[in-house]
Amino acid sequence: MRAGLRLGRLALTGFRNYAALTWRPEGRVSVFFGANGSGKTNLLEAISLLVPGRGLRGARLADLTRWGGSGWAVAGRFSTVQGGLDIGTGTAPEGPADRRVFRLDGAAPRSQAEIAARVSVVWLTPQMDRLFQEGASGRRRFLDRLVYALEPGHAREVAAHDTAMAQRNRLLAEGGGEVAWLTGLEEVMARHAVAAAAARMALVERLNAALRAGVAGAFPTALLSLSCPIAERLAGGPALAAEDWLRAALAERRAADGRAGSAALGAHRADMGLADAASGLPAEAASTGQQKALLIGVVLGHAALLAEARGFAPLLLLDEPAVHLDPARRVALFDALRALPAQVLLTGTDRDTFLPLRGIAEALRTGDDALFRDPVFPPVAD
Repeated sequence: MRAGLRLGRLALTGFRNYAALTWRPEGRVSVFFGANGSGKTNLLEAISLLVPGRGLRGARLADLTRWGGSGWAVAGRFSTVQGGLDIGTGTAPEGPADRRVFRLDGAAPRSQAEIAARVSVVWLTPQMDRLFQEGASGRRRFLDRLVYALEPGHAREVAAHDTAMAQRNRLLAEGGGEVAWLTGLEEVMARHAVAAAAARMALVERLNAALRAGVAGAFPTALLSLSCPIAERLAGGPALAAEDWLRAALAERRAADGRAGSAALGAHRADMGLADAASGLPAEAASTGQQKALLIGVVLGHAALLAEARGFAPLLLLDEPAVHLDPARRVALFDALRALPAQVLLTGTDRDTFLPLRGIAEALRTGDDALFRDPVFPPVAD
């Protein structure tokens, strides 16, 4: 696995609890530790917003602005396999607070996929500990982030499907509208839903193969699955036949979908399953620690898959990764991070948790809207 992608500088302005902060990472692994509410996760969130999407918290734009402020900005300078790169995002000066803009080397990108093609970020957060006790939407978003990293165009497919679906829902709620209009929207939904399902299927197949090959190290081998009627059609026939089936099914269900207020079929109905490949134990029946170990294995496996497919490893943002892990799993995690050439940023409340990473990691205490280097962790060379 090649590194190829590094964050060299992060600058925050009016973001969350930070009025202004500039940080230059030293070495490949960085640990942020401190009390709850001191700004650890905010740093990871800022980095996650430098790629398309709503970031690792999925927060509203209005919630990102520092209390009492009028806007926010995040900027990152990266080294990539294609050379240096500057990415910025935030609210536009003099612009509306609910509109976010991107800048790529100082100019507006042609599309957000242009950014996703050059920079990739993968994260794991404590909220994902509940992934298998809650609804399918969270699992689907997790799976889609894995797909986006390999296929940046997947975001466009999902967005186009959801836009057409919202318009169809509105027409049905208003009494049906023109048949030709509904037919056109269902055509768009079917085309983009099939494309999204195909990309999800491909990711699941490729990631399962990588995990079987042992890229997750000492973590349990996870087995992903996709629950999706469209994927079932694709598995048994060509894409055009799946589109024809979905388009006909949507037309047949107009009355029922109108009463329900939503489409019963589409890209938004997919769900991701996860199980321990060795025992067959599904994640929803596993303990919290077992679920965490499976998810870490998936993230590590995805990083390896991405590096092989695109020629560089993604940035890994691990928020409180040691929580719910027993001592043996913590050792396995730190061993895996030592072996990865990827740049990794971790958070935790207790500095001592990360002492096994001395020699390869820098440690910074968060608080008072600033970062303070910890002398127990000696300087590291990249």
